[in-house]
Amino acid sequence: MKIRVGVIFGGRSVEHEVSVISALQAMQSLDRDKYEATAIYLTKENDLFVGEGTGNIEAYKDIPALIKASQRVIPVKEDGHFLLAPYPHRAFGMKPIELDVILPIVHGTNVEDGTLMGYIKTWGIPFAGCDVTSAAVGMDKYIMKTVFADNDIPVLPCRRYTTADYKDMDKLISDIEERIGYPVIVKPVNSGSSVGISVAHDRDGLINSLDTAFTFANTVLAEHAIMKLQEINCSVLGDMDEAEASLCEEPFHSDEILSYEDKYMSGGKTSGNGGASKGMAGVARKIPAPIPDDMTTRIQELAVRAFRSLNCNGVVRFDFMIDGDTEELYLNEINTIPGSLSFYLWEPAGLPYTKLLDRLIELAIKRKRDEDRVTFSFETNILNQSSLKGLKGAKGTKS
Repeated sequence: MKIRVGVIFGGRSVEHEVSVISALQAMQSLDRDKYEATAIYLTKENDLFVGEGTGNIEAYKDIPALIKASQRVIPVKEDGHFLLAPYPHRAFGMKPIELDVILPIVHGTNVEDGTLMGYIKTWGIPFAGCDVTSAAVGMDKYIMKTVFADNDIPVLPCRRYTTADYKDMDKLISDIEERIGYPVIVKPVNSGSSVGISVAHDRDGLINSLDTAFTFANTVLAEHAIMKLQEINCSVLGDMDEAEASLCEEPFHSDEILSYEDKYMSGGKTSGNGGASKGMAGVARKIPAPIPDDMTTRIQELAVRAFRSLNCNGVVRFDFMIDGDTEELYLNEINTIPGSLSFYLWEPAGLPYTKLLDRLIELAIKRKRDEDRVTFSFETNILNQSSLKGLKGAKGTKS
């Protein structure tokens, strides 16, 4: 019997469209002899839809028309079965869709940050990837840095600012100039795909960078911008019991940072899928990265250590920075659900995308099995105590 996989994507995120691309890439690579896949589209209003069009990339050129032609569903658990039931219910509508496991392929705030994982976990169905805590910590760049630093993983020092600081721009700018200086990079604390991130070389540029970053988040980070920068990425696959690092890559970009356009809109076109973007698989890169063997080994070891420090699961990608002036290595950030699931870092090492997806689903089922062995509640009979009888009129009782 085939495993019934629900691939969920989209959501209220600035990376909504990127999620669609990554998810439909994955669906094309699932082994159809093993899996029965359902494309579950999460709209920007957080409604779930299924239908013939939700698995077709061309349909997303007109999302209102796609939604109109699709069926809204809600998750239901019934007698230990996990179902997507049509909503509103119609006597002669579609039958509920039963699922065995969820493959969330979402990017950015409101979804990848643990929000969606908590929703799925409450439903009780196995799901692939990081859990609520590791996803949330991985999305918050400030908290992430503190965890890595506490585990002796090198990260750049930073300053954290909120909208309260933003109200006094002069004081904010003075603090950044005094504590960090120029050049400085400013980034939203919880965004991905380089959205809202920019480098400032002077006060005017810093004002623009702060305005941009605060457009996408209520909290931002500022840190020293490495100008002679070599970026190296490495993926990790596994769980707390066993984790392995992929090959390393060096992505190339057209500006001071690897921008959203570099990642998803330049060289990311292919005629093989109707002209749809290849997502992160279309970024210009060199694999393996042109770095010494000892640096490769160090990055891979740090990546696995970082993976374990956050209790990650599934496949993630770590982005490292090498300062060409000092030769210092820093871990920049984690992508808990990387674009294209970083399959391009595993295929050159002999792990095809189809097998990578097999592994993610196996890990999801294993984690649920392990969790089911843990006791999360016990009987106390506390609600049957006589002392609770007085609570009914507690507001008006006299002491």
